Amino acid sequence: MNEHFPSKIGLSQQFSCSYLPEQKEQLLVILDPNCYSPDRFEQLLALGFRRSGDQIYRPHCPACSACQSVRVLTQEFKPSRSQKRKRNKLKQDYQLIISHQERPEYYPLYEKYISLRHSDGSMYPPNRLQYESFLFCRWMNIVFIELWHKDKLIAVAVTDSMPYSLSAIYTFFDPEYESLSIGTIMIMAQLEQAAKQNKPYLYLGYQIDECKKMRYKTQFVPAQKLVKDIWQNIDPDAPQPCA
Repeated sequence: MNEHFPSKIGLSQQFSCSYLPEQKEQLLVILDPNCYSPDRFEQLLALGFRRSGDQIYRPHCPACSACQSVRVLTQEFKPSRSQKRKRNKLKQDYQLIISHQERPEYYPLYEKYISLRHSDGSMYPPNRLQYESFLFCRWMNIVFIELWHKDKLIAVAVTDSMPYSLSAIYTFFDPEYESLSIGTIMIMAQLEQAAKQNKPYLYLGYQIDECKKMRYKTQFVPAQKLVKDIWQNIDPDAPQPCA
């Protein structure tokens, strides 16, 4: 791998974008086997790449550059008043647990989440093969941040762990607990975990300003987004585009 990109990269066919239906999506896919390790992948994260299952990719769309990688500066993060209120909703009956191994309870929770929250999306209907091929990885150190209500598992944040950063892969939860703002709770848990380990970044994936569902990613500050291959500070007070 040279200073910027690996030597072996493939280009996928074009297909309909799942976030901006009027656009066509195309991906750069890493083919160099030497890149498939936590430390090498961390270098690629800083260049805007991401992983899905075992595969490393980056959007390379013919007529669109809406996807911008976002990372939060974990050592400097301070929760807002709204985020503190959401965290304070968790009373003593709730517990966050860090696990390094998948539990049998994960898949039924994932299946319920996709079926009730994303029945109109490309991940519906859920199945175990899809679940395993999307979330898990043979070459990555994965941490599972769990949220329990008494003896019931209600949320899991699948998180990649690298030498200097964490990367939020996917969070799924019990829709019956939606009023707790679990998405926010789990990102703050990932930020706290990264800060405890002195890891300066939490990568949140891609921000698409035109996609309303993704705007939450810019609410965790200070943060940066990758614009034309340069990390730029996000202005939390900047006006958001209309959906």
